[in-house]
Amino acid sequence: MTNEAKASASRPQANERSGQAAAAKPKEKPFFEKVALIGLGLIGSSLSHVMRREGLAGTISGAARSEKTLRRAAELGLADSFHQDPAEAVRDADLVFLNVPVGAMGPVAERIRPALKKGAILTDVGSVKQSVIRDVSPHVPEGVHFIPGHPIAGTEQSGPDAGFPELFENRWCLLTPLPGTDEKALDRLTRFWQACGSHVETMDPAHHDLVLGITSHLPHLIAYNIVATAADLEEVTESEVIKYSAGGFRDFTRLAASDPVMWRDVFLNNREAVLELLGRFMEDLHALQRAIRWGEGDKLYEVFSRSRRIRREIIEAGQDTPAPNFGRR
Repeated sequence: MTNEAKASASRPQANERSGQAAAAKPKEKPFFEKVALIGLGLIGSSLSHVMRREGLAGTISGAARSEKTLRRAAELGLADSFHQDPAEAVRDADLVFLNVPVGAMGPVAERIRPALKKGAILTDVGSVKQSVIRDVSPHVPEGVHFIPGHPIAGTEQSGPDAGFPELFENRWCLLTPLPGTDEKALDRLTRFWQACGSHVETMDPAHHDLVLGITSHLPHLIAYNIVATAADLEEVTESEVIKYSAGGFRDFTRLAASDPVMWRDVFLNNREAVLELLGRFMEDLHALQRAIRWGEGDKLYEVFSRSRRIRREIIEAGQDTPAPNFGRR
């Protein structure tokens, strides 16, 4: 599906959405003449909004499997052309983003391989890096610069309507370049993410998967499990769970509302790190269980105080604010 006219006609409507798809700033030359977004969900649509706002792309092409998604993306003005075939979207693109679940990265890379132009940068936004490198690398043509990446930014929302240009501001983007990566291409992609408002660091792929396992993957797994456990309790009705959810349970439901396809693929593709961390978590949980059973208040106070300090450190690092988070976008 290609529909440049439809996208152009719909941009005024997109501009009315809180200014999220505002007209591009006057500029001498964009970072990239053409950027292809394969996947137009939260990350893809947010990239579109920030590229429009900052004038980072001359033209944007978008691809998605669903015609419904493409129609909505056109209404929001997320791209200049829309395609169901990702190979058509990447033709002549200087920068290609794979914004799809990590389990789909390999098949998509195989599909677009013949259409990637020499000198293009191919990157991704997946939360797991070793499996993406394993699945995508065999399909990268000679002369194309594959630089895996992961913007650590997101919400529990998904789909074309979920995006907003501030998503990446003051957030980290981790790049995991392979040995022999072209330094100029790496610098160009780094400056692109910085222009989106992100702090950028490079990291070893295995270390990335371990770090994200504890900071993101394990918390989501725990949230999914707590919500499922509450739903299964026969002595608590569903209406009571919802009615009295102003406690900690409500906060877990925000994480548990995340895209199930994306998180299924994350856990299947980062299983080694997640299982290792889950083992450690279970040991610590058993220690708390014993402390509660034997009335060891000092032990509980020590653990809770240390956890509270970590929350304060996150705020001091600028990764959150002390303001109440409930109802945040």
